[in-house]
Amino acid sequence: MYMVSTNIEKMTTEEFVKAFHDEKQDFLKEYLSENSETEVGQLIKSLKLTDEQNGIMKKVLDSSFKDIFYSILLGLDGSASIGGIQEMYDLKDENGNQLSGNIESYAFKYFQEKLQRRN
Repeated sequence: MYMVSTNIEKMTTEEFVKAFHDEKQDFLKEYLSENSETEVGQLIKSLKLTDEQNGIMKKVLDSSFKDIFYSILLGLDGSASIGGIQEMYDLKDENGNQLSGNIESYAFKYFQEKLQRRN
């Protein structure tokens, strides 16, 4: 029998954004894994890249995922458009708890700030 705990605290805005960052990292790890069973992972493996080329592929995927996830988060926050439409969305969990806070600032922290420190 599957049971859901009712004592789950609502997710904070930072936890929400960090979860997107964690997903980005998981995609990157899975796609570049030697044992990846994903279509993308298999396609990359079929290229038979050298170590140097694998390093470049990792940078390409990481940069792409960063741009995609960051854009989605900013779109949900109303700070950027999604499909040419820019508006703020009201995000709620399954219990009706509203996600509050500034998604844009946390998205910058997790997806852009580290990049700026590297440059």
